[in-house]
Amino acid sequence: MSFKVAFIGAGSIGFTRGLLRDLLAVSEFKHMEVAFTDINPANLDMVTQLCQRDIQENGLDIRIQATLDRREALKDAKYVFVVVRVGGLEAFQLDVDIPLRYGVDQCVGDTLCAGGIMYGQRGIAVMMDICKDIREVAKPDCLLLNYANPMAMLTWACNKYGGVKTIGLCHGVQGGHRQIAEALGLKKEEVDIICAGINHQTWYVQVKHDGVDKTGELLEAFENHPDFSKTEKVRIDMLRRFGYYSTESNGHLSEYVPWYRKRPQEIMEWIDLGTWINGETGGYLRVCPEGRSWFETDFPNWMKEPAFEYVTENRSEEHGSYIVEGLETGRVYRGHFNMVNNGIISNLPDDAIIEAPGYADANGINMPVVGDLPLGCAAVCNVSISVQRLAVEAAITGDDMLLRQAMMMDPLVGAVCNPKEIWQMVDEMLVAQAQWLPQYTDSIAAAKVRMASGNLLPTKDYAGAARLHTKSVEEMKQNREEANKNAGEADKAKERPAAH
Repeated sequence: MSFKVAFIGAGSIGFTRGLLRDLLAVSEFKHMEVAFTDINPANLDMVTQLCQRDIQENGLDIRIQATLDRREALKDAKYVFVVVRVGGLEAFQLDVDIPLRYGVDQCVGDTLCAGGIMYGQRGIAVMMDICKDIREVAKPDCLLLNYANPMAMLTWACNKYGGVKTIGLCHGVQGGHRQIAEALGLKKEEVDIICAGINHQTWYVQVKHDGVDKTGELLEAFENHPDFSKTEKVRIDMLRRFGYYSTESNGHLSEYVPWYRKRPQEIMEWIDLGTWINGETGGYLRVCPEGRSWFETDFPNWMKEPAFEYVTENRSEEHGSYIVEGLETGRVYRGHFNMVNNGIISNLPDDAIIEAPGYADANGINMPVVGDLPLGCAAVCNVSISVQRLAVEAAITGDDMLLRQAMMMDPLVGAVCNPKEIWQMVDEMLVAQAQWLPQYTDSIAAAKVRMASGNLLPTKDYAGAARLHTKSVEEMKQNREEANKNAGEADKAKERPAAH
């Protein structure tokens, strides 16, 4: 089989190298074409060198097409993997630090909340350009596999406005599946799950072992688990009050709802500092620069280490390669995908991007009807969907009023800030991120005038309830294995230390 796969944002070492290994572990794909593109020539060069070395060590005759010209990479592509971070770590820092001045304490800030909304404004503008290129130069039936956050917002915009069939992919369901099995004292393969909702707020509505539904046993199992009882307090509390376990990590979930991070003095009751994903303030913002600095410094050693082996047993749990395998070979793959709802979950809006079970095979990607979510779970999702819809329309139109309304409707921002504070915070974020927001030129000019007026609400110099130190390269050298995993893994919280 010969077809072309393009990676946009290929300088992302964690995703690119792992996804390429997954694809080339499929025996039929040994002759596929591979193109990498990125806006950072140094990162693109390093990742290309590493992946080309892997390819050669596995005896394959594939030459990676690495280019800064996105359209050249996309030319004749049948599948496009998007793993970009628009604005890079510089914009990410603003997503976390500016809201902190207004008391909004985020763990990640890439899906919802103030950071996720602004990340969506930057990302959607670029995704529309990517979709235009795909329509013009890629194969007519090209499938966009989106790994970039905010997952639902970007996938929503691409499907509604980009004119490209787009599926959003995430590893959150797999991570929670592993936890549920461990809490029940079982192996992951012994537990069958049905998970449905929206990305990062997907609910395990059915958990079966040997045909017996164990959903009602989960609360006691998690409460009694020696580690999860300390590291997953938010998820357990949501399970206690809504009846179902949620996919997303303790830190992520805590910033999507209004209850756990609105009072600084209470945040430490709900989080754990054993690893960033348990709720650390700006946790992902800390580990991403650490990983990038480590990879850039230690790259020569990576080239000396054993190559990835392209064998079935080394494939990750990321859905992307299995979807391509299903579509190309006809082998059936069952996973959880982010798609336009269109009635799949009957009590969520049809236009929303939902995450639910799906199948990929020679007939395409098909999503069975789930029906109604439990009312409480649907209510939590519907609040987030309203924020997403406002944010998507804001990003497409450049209407800053819709952007401000998205911020007001966001659960955590609304719990912490009053309307005047939200208005000023949006002004500050628009001005600070102007270089990545071409659709907001007029709004940014007006915001600059207001910010320069001197008639501003007071803000505070606040580091957050649980901000930790970003390690230097010298500090990371003390544990090379940990540093390598952080830099090389797409899922930077797959292995989590015990409670702190």
